[in-house]
Amino acid sequence: MNYKLPYIPERDEKPRKKGLTMVMDKGLSMQEAENLCDSSGHLIDFLKLGFGTSLVSKNVKEKIKLFQQNNIRPYFGGTLFEAFVVRNMYDDFRKYVSTHNVDLVEVSDGSMHMEHDVKCEYIRKLSQEFTVISEVGTKDAGIIIAPNKWIKMMKNELAAGSVNVIAEARESGNVGIFKSNGNAHVVLINKILENVPENSILWEAPNKAQQVWFVKLLGADVNLGNIAPNEVISLETIRLGLRGDTFLHYLPDELKEED
Repeated sequence: MNYKLPYIPERDEKPRKKGLTMVMDKGLSMQEAENLCDSSGHLIDFLKLGFGTSLVSKNVKEKIKLFQQNNIRPYFGGTLFEAFVVRNMYDDFRKYVSTHNVDLVEVSDGSMHMEHDVKCEYIRKLSQEFTVISEVGTKDAGIIIAPNKWIKMMKNELAAGSVNVIAEARESGNVGIFKSNGNAHVVLINKILENVPENSILWEAPNKAQQVWFVKLLGADVNLGNIAPNEVISLETIRLGLRGDTFLHYLPDELKEED
């Protein structure tokens, strides 16, 4: 903070375990990555090299090193893990991660069919070498997962070794925990929160209205992911009540305007 206003929520310094911000990199250039670190690196916890972009992007190792130097933990999107696994190349995936000096791994099954006990076994094996986060939910809008199944999968994956479970919404924000129109599946989210530790969940919320909704529901220290690189500062103002959408959220009643 450049100035300490009253009634602004306190935010933990990095590295932190709550109030995480995960940014989606869909192909940033080195110059763009440097600019991101310069402008917003102090606010970013995780940097996802989205889906399979690392296989076709230039300077991947250099970008990873840059992010790490700025206290940002980069990792490859879960779709890349699936792309290796579906080809029976799990060991090659491990080598790929190690070769790039990445210590954080995402395990997902949103693009392919995988029995859940098999997914949990991958989590167990990878957690012996890496920090593992796992993603729950499907990328197919036509597939509806019952709340009890969401809860069971999240609990099992945490027990298998995931440090965080990601609630799927895609970069579009219209599947998984969100409806096709982008509105939250309120009943689903509330049932998850009743049964899964809040700080262990990272909610994908790529759109501003979704970020506002979660901040109003869970406060400044909600874990949010799939944030666009140019929206990191904006998200932090939403978290802190420094944007109109949450402006009154932390103020005492005597400072709020009368209707």
